[in-house]
Amino acid sequence: MAEIPPGGFAAPKGIPEYVGPEFTAVRDTLVREADRAGYAHLELPVFEDTALYARGVGESTDVVSKEMYTFADRGGRTVTLRPEGTAGVVRSVIEHGLDRGTLPVKLRYAGPFFRYERPQAGRYRQLQQVGIEAIGVDDPALDAEVLAVADAGFRALGLTGYRLEITSLGDATTRPEYRATLQAFLEKLDLDEDTRQRARINPLRVLDDKRLEVREQLADAPLMRDHLSDSAAAHHRKVLGYLDELGVAYTENPWMVRGLDYYTKTTFEFVHDGLGSQSGIGGGGRYDGLMAELGGQALSGVGFGIGVDRTLMACHAEGLEVAPARRVEVFGVPLGESARDHLVGVVGALRRGGIRADLAYGGRGLKGAMKAADRSGARYALVLGERDLASGVVQLKDLTDGTQTEVPLDGAVAAVDRALGA
Repeated sequence: MAEIPPGGFAAPKGIPEYVGPEFTAVRDTLVREADRAGYAHLELPVFEDTALYARGVGESTDVVSKEMYTFADRGGRTVTLRPEGTAGVVRSVIEHGLDRGTLPVKLRYAGPFFRYERPQAGRYRQLQQVGIEAIGVDDPALDAEVLAVADAGFRALGLTGYRLEITSLGDATTRPEYRATLQAFLEKLDLDEDTRQRARINPLRVLDDKRLEVREQLADAPLMRDHLSDSAAAHHRKVLGYLDELGVAYTENPWMVRGLDYYTKTTFEFVHDGLGSQSGIGGGGRYDGLMAELGGQALSGVGFGIGVDRTLMACHAEGLEVAPARRVEVFGVPLGESARDHLVGVVGALRRGGIRADLAYGGRGLKGAMKAADRSGARYALVLGERDLASGVVQLKDLTDGTQTEVPLDGAVAAVDRALGA
C-alpha cells in the first residue's frame, strides 16, 4: 500500500474499493439472472435493530458473537450494520405484509454488508453481495430454482472452475434427535471450554471448526444425512432430481455446516478452488423457522448470498475479461475554445444515441488530448480545429490504425454510428 502523506486519508482497513467497470459488470450479471427468474428488487436498510440479527441469525454464531458492527445511536437504540441479508428481507416481508399476497414472495437485493473480520484476500470488513430470497412456499422445485439462478450467474460470467456442494440439515422432526446424538458424541471429545459451550448452544457449529486438532476428533462424528426424517430425505431427493433436470452439476457434502443458525433442509455452497482458503463464492439454503422466529407467519423460505468480491476474484483467477476494455467508444479532441463549444454538443448527441463518448476538458493541446483519447480506450477520436470548424467538417480518426477521414460536422453522429457498426 502506498504511504499516506502527512494530513492525508486512506480507506478504512479491510474495505476494498473498485475503480472501473469490472465490479459493476459482475454485480449486474448476477442481478440480471435473478431478474430473469422474476425476483423483484428490494432496497434494504444498511443498519437494523441489533435484536433482529441476534434472534434471526443466532447468538451462538460467529457473525453475532464476534463480527457485528454494533453501536448505540443518538436515541440510545442499539443498531447494527447489516452483516447479512436474509433476516432483513424476512423482516421487510413481515412489516409490509408481502406474505399476504401471492406466494412465494420473490425478492433480490445487492449492496455492501459489514463484518469485523481479520482482513485478508477475499475476507473484507465491507463485503459486497447479491442475494435472492423466495418466501412462502416449501417446494423442492423452488430450492432448485434458487440454485439454478446462482449457477446461471456464474456461467454468464464465463466461470467454469467452481462447484456446487449441497446437503440437507434436516427439519423440525430431524434436528432434536440428531442434536442430542451429536451432543453426546461431542461430550466425549477433548475440547476446550469455549468449544464445549458452543456444542451446548448449537452442536452443528462444532462440525464447522477448522482447527486440525478438532477436525481429527470429528472424523467419526454422526452425520445429519444418516438421521433425516422420511419427509426431509424425500425433499432432498427431489431437489437433487430437479437440479439434474435443470442441468446444474453438484457434489453432495454431508459435512457442510453454514455459519448461520437458521438453515434447514437444503443447504449449499458454491466453491472455487482458485481462491485458496477463502474458496466460497456464494451459498445459502432453506430456512423453515426464521419467519415465525421474527414474528411472522410460519412460512418457509429459501435463498442465497453471492459474494461479488470473491466472484470477481474467481474471474481473475480464470483470466476472464468480464467488462469491456474500452471505457468509451469515441473521444472528442477540440483544438480551441470555439471547437470545444461545438464538440460539447456533438458528444451530448452521441451519448443520447447510446454511444459512450468523452471529451478532452481543460484546454489541452493536441498532444495531451490525444494521450487522453488513447487512455480512454476509445476506438475513434473526433478532432476539431479552427480550420475544420470554418469548413464545417470534423476529422474522424481511427485510433487503432491511425487512419483519418473528414466528415461533415453536422453529420458527425451518423458517421460515428456507421463507423462503429462497420
